[in-house]
Amino acid sequence: MLVANRMTKHPVTIAAEELLSQAKEKMAAGRFRRLPVVSDGKLTGIITERDLRQYAGVLERTKVNAVMTEKPMTVSPETMLEDAADIMLKNQIGGLPVLHQGQLVGIITTSDVMQAFLAVMGASEGASARIDFTLQGEEHGLVEALQIVSREAGEILGVGTYREKFGADPVCYLRVLSHNAEAIAKALRQSGFEVLGVHKTGTETGMRAAG
Repeated sequence: MLVANRMTKHPVTIAAEELLSQAKEKMAAGRFRRLPVVSDGKLTGIITERDLRQYAGVLERTKVNAVMTEKPMTVSPETMLEDAADIMLKNQIGGLPVLHQGQLVGIITTSDVMQAFLAVMGASEGASARIDFTLQGEEHGLVEALQIVSREAGEILGVGTYREKFGADPVCYLRVLSHNAEAIAKALRQSGFEVLGVHKTGTETGMRAAG
């Protein structure tokens, strides 16, 4: 997935010569935590909610260019979303301006990344559940598991793998839309799959599949 698919396009900006009080008003109005700073159509910096807190009491007398972070890290619309997430994580920043041919075209934030993660996992569907199980070679493969879900009137929202810890065997998960995920898990077990758990969206711990 590309940054272009998840960024906020045409973000609200502020000029370097404006006051911090004006930046605060814009953030409050749009419920933003950061504003790109633009001068003569070019990105020159970024200012965050944290910056404003540090200058509380002098917002009416302080200009944005005295506080902003100059030459902020940026990404392009073609940047992979996971690369943008890695940049934010490693540098402990909550958002990145998006530039195309030197022009500001958007902003991508940690909230955007989290929403994309939930969408990819299929977890944004309120009635969905995640069924975790192990794949055992050719005998019990993914195609068979998908067929079982379909037979049990379930709809596949997402498929993937993960590891509980480094070096551990991979676990496959199916995000399914079903009114009876436990019935799907039971059918998988009856077909020889080792079902590790059924985790319903909105529950803290999920439900362990009965043996």
